[in-house]
Amino acid sequence: MSSFLQSFLDPKKNWLAAMHMKALSNRLRRYGLRYDDLYDPYYDMDIKEALNRLPREIVDARNQRLKRAMDLSMKHEYLPKELQEMQTPFRSYLQDMLALVKKEKAEREALGALPLYQRTIP
Repeated sequence: MSSFLQSFLDPKKNWLAAMHMKALSNRLRRYGLRYDDLYDPYYDMDIKEALNRLPREIVDARNQRLKRAMDLSMKHEYLPKELQEMQTPFRSYLQDMLALVKKEKAEREALGALPLYQRTIP
């Protein structure tokens, strides 16, 4: 990415990006979600592989957050204020493993090996 684009998207340098990050943080806190919970494993096979490599406790916590968020959304409610304050929406648990999976995939493609997984149509 160009340095201009990086500075434009950096919340520390751009007030508009900071406002967007704050608004997103508030919306995620209302439902008790983290930003990494928004990644869809059916959309990208790398995300599915990264989730498979994570410890079971982390994946179970993710699933519980998603279920709680869907339940609150269906009831048209939010988490209580005390619980909203405890949430950490931008604490990442998936990014490191996802970067590793993408790096391995790029390395396999560079070596001319077959991909580990391919999308199949159900």
